[in-house]
Amino acid sequence: MPNQDVTTEICLLKGNDVARLLNISRAFAYQLMRQGEIPTVRIGNAVRVRKEDLLAYIDHNRRDFGYSNRTWPER
Repeated sequence: MPNQDVTTEICLLKGNDVARLLNISRAFAYQLMRQGEIPTVRIGNAVRVRKEDLLAYIDHNRRDFGYSNRTWPER
């Protein structure tokens, strides 16, 4: 009987999913994965990306461009 108390869910993304979420080409997504920029999990011949690793990649490559201290005008 499966453990009902499991609170974490493993989410593995395909290369197409990575490309769609990053709004880049599938070829570029696989290039980032091959180069190790985005960590991967291998299951046989399949290559997958953990959702947490993709989010970490996005956070690591985030640029603020100086907007973090800027306040927006009120309407």
